Amino acid sequence: MGESTLKEKTSRGLFWGGMSSFFQQLLNAVFGIYLARVLSPDDYGLVGMLAIFNMVVLLLQESGFVSALINRKEIRHEDYNSVFWFSVLLSAVCYIVLFFAAPAIARYFHRPELVNLARWSFLGFLIGSLGVAPGAYLSKKLMVKEKSMAALLAVVVSGGVGVLMASRGFAYWSLVVQSLVNWLVLVTCYWIFSRWHPVFRFTIKPLQEMFHYGSKLLLTGLLNIISGNIVSVILGRCYSAREVGVYTQANKWGQMGSNFLTTMVNGVAQPVLFEVSSSRERQLRVCRKMIRFAAFVSFPLMLGLAFIAPEFITIAITDKWKDSIVLLQILCVGFACAPISAVCYNLLLSKGRANEYLWASAILSILTIAVIFLLYPVGIQWMTLGVTVVNVLTLVVWLLLVRREVDYTFKGILLDLIPFLGLTLLGMAAAWLVLHRVDNLYISLVGKIAIVGAVYILGLRLLQSEILRECTNFIFRKRNDNENREV
Repeated sequence: MGESTLKEKTSRGLFWGGMSSFFQQLLNAVFGIYLARVLSPDDYGLVGMLAIFNMVVLLLQESGFVSALINRKEIRHEDYNSVFWFSVLLSAVCYIVLFFAAPAIARYFHRPELVNLARWSFLGFLIGSLGVAPGAYLSKKLMVKEKSMAALLAVVVSGGVGVLMASRGFAYWSLVVQSLVNWLVLVTCYWIFSRWHPVFRFTIKPLQEMFHYGSKLLLTGLLNIISGNIVSVILGRCYSAREVGVYTQANKWGQMGSNFLTTMVNGVAQPVLFEVSSSRERQLRVCRKMIRFAAFVSFPLMLGLAFIAPEFITIAITDKWKDSIVLLQILCVGFACAPISAVCYNLLLSKGRANEYLWASAILSILTIAVIFLLYPVGIQWMTLGVTVVNVLTLVVWLLLVRREVDYTFKGILLDLIPFLGLTLLGMAAAWLVLHRVDNLYISLVGKIAIVGAVYILGLRLLQSEILRECTNFIFRKRNDNENREV
């Protein structure tokens, strides 16, 4: 694949992934604001207690095979078919086990209503298993536009259902049904767009061929999920559902911002980096450009969200959620690093470095769990701060591993990250100096966004940022192409 062709496919992938993520998160924000106003922290807490079970099974049903399919040079229908039936059968077994385990889960959290809630909630991963292979097909073919359309439609339909049910007084059930509808629409669209369909024949050989690579990703994913969700498990056991709900709300808004970019990056990073894996110099060039793009969006977006958190939370979802403000501010610092880390570990996977990915993730996950168990007795804020520090250290570890693989120098790392971080902090400092005496929440919110945005864009123009120029040129070229087609 030529340089210009790859660059165009990457740009299209990032464009469609970015547009989809933007509108998804915008719609999620709109629906989320309404639901947070109508529902209570207790409602969110109950659903949050079950999150880790859903995530673990969703990971098991993929078992690293999706990534293995993407990295496979020659791929056949039977490869997708084997992954499909493996995912469906494993998910069915997990659902049966968790169905009967629901009473034990409810006893652990001291909430009897979790029995029925869990049994309905766990249907989500059963539905999702039907979309694993078609989703992998779309990713392998870099059909980012189709995946984006599917995700966007799923958010619109499920969000509407959730809002309707919440307005009718269905409380936490509205969140569960919203999730189930999201999976149903997403999987249906994957089947339609991929035009791939399974056959009633199961072959174990493709799974055996991919198991060595996929098993490492599975173990890594399990550790990441446990370390990332152990907070809710501990809170649900040791604290009230309200406190779990407060943390869940803060985590939701932080992840919403971070996922905007991480989803966009993950949609193209691994297949594109795999395409150029034969050339170390070319792969470094592509990797650095992706890291600059991730930092270009992530630092102002996530650190900016932390900056406006007091105004945003109070205006959007009322001061009944004020306890989540500090937690959101702390979490945003760690979430700002996540998209950059995603580029790094996708580069490792594209080079077949599953062992390094496994061991680095294992050490970091164990460190996260240790920090949580050490700090939870002294309060949720200290525990959240400890997890955020580990997330920042995680980025450092990934950058060091990438440096070893493609000669990514410390100077290059600093040149790629410092301008975006520095201008974001400079904009925040300028906004604080101008607005710190302003009491009106609406003026403060708009003023902070305007000042930080102006300082950031002006600073990048003065530095003649290549990323800003390329993004601007691509967007305007896209618009001009659309106008020319209309003429």
